[in-house]
Parts: sequence; structure tokens; C-alpha cells
Amino acid sequence: MATAKKQPNTKTKKKTKKGKWSPLKIFWVLLGGGILFVILLFLLASIGAFGSLPDETSLENPEKNLATEIIAVDGKVIGKFYKENRTPVPFEELPDHLINALLATEDIRFYDHSGIDIRGTVRAAVFLGSKGGASTISQQLAKQLFTDNVSKSKLERGLQKVKEWIIATRLERRYTKNEILTMYFNEYDFLNQAIGIESASNIYFDKPPSELTTSESAMLVGMFKNSSLYNPLRNPEGVKNRRNVVLGQMAKYDFISEQVKDSLQGLPLEFKYTPQGHVEGIATYFREYARAFMADWTKNNPKSDGTNYNIYRDGLRVYTTIDSRMQTYAENAMDKHMTNLQKEFDSQNKKNKTRPFRDVTEEEIEKIINNSMRRSERWRVMSEEGKSDKEILASFDKEEKMSVFTWGGDRDTIMTPKDSIIYYKNFLQGSLMSMEPQTGEVRAYVGGIDYKHFKYDMVTMGKRQVGSTFKPFVYATAIDQMHMSPCDTLPNTPYCIPAGKRGNTKDWCPKNASGDYGGMLTLTKALANSVNTITARLIDRVGAEPVIELVGKMGVDTKDIVPVPSIALGTADLSLYEMVGAYSTFANEGVYVKPTLITRIEDKNGTILYQHVPETKDVISSETAYVTVKLMEGVTQSGSGSRLRHAGRTSGAYKDAVTGYPYKFENVIAGKTGTTQNNSDGWFMGMVPNLVTGVWVGGEDRSVHFNSTAYGQGATMALPVWGMYMKDVYANESLEISKGSFKKPENLTIEIDCAKWREDNNDKDEEEVPDEFDF
Repeated sequence: MATAKKQPNTKTKKKTKKGKWSPLKIFWVLLGGGILFVILLFLLASIGAFGSLPDETSLENPEKNLATEIIAVDGKVIGKFYKENRTPVPFEELPDHLINALLATEDIRFYDHSGIDIRGTVRAAVFLGSKGGASTISQQLAKQLFTDNVSKSKLERGLQKVKEWIIATRLERRYTKNEILTMYFNEYDFLNQAIGIESASNIYFDKPPSELTTSESAMLVGMFKNSSLYNPLRNPEGVKNRRNVVLGQMAKYDFISEQVKDSLQGLPLEFKYTPQGHVEGIATYFREYARAFMADWTKNNPKSDGTNYNIYRDGLRVYTTIDSRMQTYAENAMDKHMTNLQKEFDSQNKKNKTRPFRDVTEEEIEKIINNSMRRSERWRVMSEEGKSDKEILASFDKEEKMSVFTWGGDRDTIMTPKDSIIYYKNFLQGSLMSMEPQTGEVRAYVGGIDYKHFKYDMVTMGKRQVGSTFKPFVYATAIDQMHMSPCDTLPNTPYCIPAGKRGNTKDWCPKNASGDYGGMLTLTKALANSVNTITARLIDRVGAEPVIELVGKMGVDTKDIVPVPSIALGTADLSLYEMVGAYSTFANEGVYVKPTLITRIEDKNGTILYQHVPETKDVISSETAYVTVKLMEGVTQSGSGSRLRHAGRTSGAYKDAVTGYPYKFENVIAGKTGTTQNNSDGWFMGMVPNLVTGVWVGGEDRSVHFNSTAYGQGATMALPVWGMYMKDVYANESLEISKGSFKKPENLTIEIDCAKWREDNNDKDEEEVPDEFDF
């Protein structure tokens, strides 16, 4: 019997086939699931499931902590106030090779994607980053702007990247490609206080971004990879190699030729490190003045919402009257002269048992040092920490490491804080202020020899006795009251103003510094040689009150000036700021213009927030001003300022102190030297028709001074700074500093031609007196 053939169970087979997943099916399932997961991830991130995203306001105004710029009248940024040294630069000021270097190195398809480079992302995923990353410029910008702390956890970092991708696409929708590039350059931290391309360009190359070369641009773009690693100050070889990589990328994408690439790669790494710290660069004392000005201004001028401007983060622009070129000339002149003067001062002090002090007792020296300790920053800080006076005083006797100032650069040493105070007392100080008398605009401002170590500003804060620089005010009062001529003569004989007269409590009998007397002297000769007896006669005629009233109208704070005859010889303590302002009245035909340093303040968008309005005052007639100026011209022609006319002096008593007198000025200069009691202060006030400049030199304490008037007089201590400064100023013809004569009034009624005056008055020449040191 035949057996029936068993039929296969097709139903079971079908079930088996249905239960098997082919590799292709698995791939598509995984791919689809991955895509859905990514979409879900992005959806959750976009609604804030993994942390908040920046709102519309933050996206609209992403820049933060913008530095306030201090801008010179010639357009140069001379300083900044910042927590982060960032100043935005517009796209138009970024050179093409800088942009091209960035695109070639970081994101060549930048202009083709919308924030996320799909090709780059896939490549990075497939090759696990071995053939380049996937991060676009937009994503990197999102990270810089809105990721405060990069997480070390892979999971958390992954979520951060998702948020950065979302922010990148939102940035792309809100901003143009060029705006994103600009923001990227303005945001990056290049280290060494260089945040943003503007700061980096100036700090590493001392130039604005628009002037960067291709090689310089490649170096800065190379730092985008990792500025900590590619820091030119610490790793110049690594930075050079990274620069060459950037140049190679530029050649790869045809931004430069192979020939240019090879040429540039062969160049050494060259940069000019120019730090922009608060105590570095030019005009440091002026910048501190500007900081105080801004602190006061922001307090009294709130924003429209009632909050105060923040000079460290609001990106204000402060426009000043300082000329960066003239400021540099002034600082160079101060450095050159004070270096030499200090050498001479130290040399003369070697045998001084109370060095650096003179004419004081041991008890007085101890008092000076104790007062300095109590005024020190150390005392303030320890006092705020709750330390007792005994504990603070003890700390001044404990040795510690410190860096101290020398004219050859800072020097590391070990000494006690008390010894450091004595050490710093050894240094002579100096200050200079230079101003345009017609406008009141201050062109140069040097408050001391080194702001880092000597922060006290001797332009506006410090007041010292002015010596004979006060005498022109007495002469001007006499000319104004009695119509006196420079040709009028007075006897050069001992003169006393007795007790009870002119406010004297006792007899006042000033002596001439030279001890020489006799004959008749014209006012011109008397002022030129700073003859004290003539000045005493003049103030006896006019009285102290009118002189004080005159200087008060010229901007001098007179509340502490006692109305007694001795003020004629400069016993009053005045600031250099006051003196330059007052002297400018003579150069400006009798009109006082208050010195100006800040002209305009703008916000980061260019809106004007403050505009200076000049303050002027008619003080004396143009005739009185002109005649006084003519008197002061005599000082530089034949008096204590005549060394400005010398061709040179490289030997003799002053060679070590001032390296001769290489000035040989031939143009009209009006001026006055001044020296105070014991040679504690040396002054020179010098004027040409459109520039008035004052210089002061002296010790921090009045007991720190030269032992002789030969070195301690204003003509030796201060005048050389003026001379060197003006030499450089005149050498730069673009500054247009006048070499002409002061403007003569149309109807001059006072005779200034002494030959004609003598002829009209049948008078003889005045008696010749020997030139004397100014006092």
C-alpha cells in the first residue's frame, strides 16, 4: 500500500521567515530610531528640558562685559577700564586675510550651512573625529556666548552640545553671516588680557586689526584652537607651528598661493607684546584721573531705567583732550631727565648720614616714616581685617619677597615693608602738564615717574610751594593797577615791610639769593633774575589781597593763601594743574579757560551722553597779559631760563644731572623758573603762543632734596624736562605748535621798547647785576 507523501507545513515556515530580521531591516530601524531620538532630543532641549536657553533679549544683545575705551584726541586708544578687555570691532575693519584664515581653518562651508554642517557632522561621526571635527563657527560662537562652564562629564557635555546646536541655528536666523563672524572675533579670549580681536591685535602687535598682515592674522586665528596651549608668550615654537598650519589651510583653499604660503611659513614668529593693564602703557596717571571723573559722572547721570552705567562692562567711549604723541614725548622727557637726575642725587647722598632726608632730626625722620606706614595700603587692608595697631606695626618689620622700582626696571628683592618705605623715599618725583591756552585742552599729563609704584598724582592731587613761579602774578597786578612798564626801574637794595603793615605780624625783610644788591633794575631784568627785593617792593605797593584775587580768577583755590606779603615769593602750596591754568591766562590775552581733559562720553552705540562746555572768564586786559608775557620772555633771554638758548653744555657742574643743554631754541619763549626753601621744589613754567607747559620736580617729602641750589633750583631740576619735551614736540610739525610771537594788542599804551622808553624819559641803562640762582 502506497504511503502518502507528507506535505511541508507552509504556515509554520512563513511564520519562521516572518520572525527573522535581516541586517538591512535592522539598519533602517536603528537609523530611524536614531533620527527619532535626535529629533526628540532636540525638541526636549528646545523647550528647556535640559536647562534654560537664552531668551530673545539675550540673543539680541549677546555681547557682555565691554571695556570702556579712553580715546586720545588723535584717535588712539590710550587705555581701557574693564573686567574683560573686550572692545567690539565692526566687520568692515576686519581684513580679508583675517576672515579667510578663519574660514580655511575652522569652517570652510560657513557660508553654505545654517549653523550645523551636516557633512562635517557625518564625517566626524563616521571617523570619530580623526578627520576633523564638526563644530561650525556658529556653534563655537554659541559656546562662547552661552556656555559658561564646559562640563567634564561626557553625558552633560553632550547635552551642552545639543543646546549649542539649537542656539547656533537661532543665531543664524537672527544675524547675517558677516555679523556672526564679527561677533566670533569680538568674543574670543586670546589670553594676556586680550579678549576679542581688537585687544588681541593691539596687545600682540601694537596695531589695530585693520593693519594686520597675513602672517599676523594666521597667528591669531591659530590661537582659536586653544589659546592656553598656543600662547605666544609661553609657547612661541608651538604658536609658530600652528600659524604655519593655518597658512597651509589658506593655500589649500586657494586664499593664498603655494609660493606665498612657503614664503610666510619661513618667517620667524614676530610679535610686539604691548600689555594693556591698568598700570601699563601711556598716560597711566591721566587714566586714573579719568576713572575718578567717570565714577563721579556715572553716579550723577543714570541710565533711562534708573540704573548706573558700569565703566567696566558697558563699552563706553571716553573722548579726551590728550594727544598720544605729545603724551609719549612728555613721558620720554621725564624718564630721560629723571634717570640722570636721580643718579646725581644718589651720588650726592652717599655721605649723607640721614639719607635720603636732610635738615631734620632723628625724631622727625621717625615721624615721617610712621606717618607713611599709617597712610599705606598695607595699613588700610590689615586695619579692615581687624588687626590691632601693634600687630600692623609688627608686620612692617618682617622681611618678605617684593618687586621694587628702579630706573633700570623692577627688581625682585627681600626686605621689610618699613625698609621699602625708606627705599622709595630716596626717589625724586616729577610731574608735567601741557595745555592749549585758547581752548583749555590738556595735551599731556604726567602725574609722576611710575604709576605702578608711585600712585600719588602730582598734577591735580599734590600741592607744593611754587617759589618764584608766583612772581609773575605780583608783576601782573602791578601792571594792571599802576600801568607799570617792563622798563620801569626800582632800586635793588635791601627792603623791609615792617610789622603791622600789609598783614605782617613781624618785620619781613627778604634777601636776594645771590646776596648781591645795588643799582636800579628794570622790571624785565628783575623778573629775569628773580630778584626778591624788587618783588617785595611791588607787593608792598599793590597789597597781597589784589594778588590773591587775581590768581583766584585764574582758577587757583585761594582759601588757604594767607594775605601777607611773603606770598610774593611763592610760599603758597598750589597744584601744577592750577599753575598751568593760571599761566595760560597770560598766553590767552587775559582770558582764563578752565583746563579740560574729558570732552565727550558716548555709549557703545555712539549716542552722546556727555558733552563738555568750556568755562571761561575775563580776568585781566589783553594789554596787562601781553606786558606780563613780555616780562617773562626776558627770563628765557637773559635770566634763569636762558639755558634754553644754549647750543649745548656737556661739561661742568651739571653734566651728570642733566646731560648738558642741547636745546638751542631760537623762537619766542616766555617762562619762569621757581625754587623753594632748602631746594625742596624745582619748577619751570614755559609758554609759547599756543602751548603752556608746567613741570615740577622734588622729593615726596620736603626734607628730601639736593644740598645745593646749583642742583636744587628749578632751572636744573625742572627746566630740562620742558626742553626735551618741546624739542620732540617741535620736531613733529603735524602738531602745529607755534614758533611765532605772542599776539600784540592793537592799542598798546604801555611802552615795552626799553631803549625808546629811556630816550623818552631821559633815563640811563639799569645797573648790571650778576645772574643769580633762582629762588
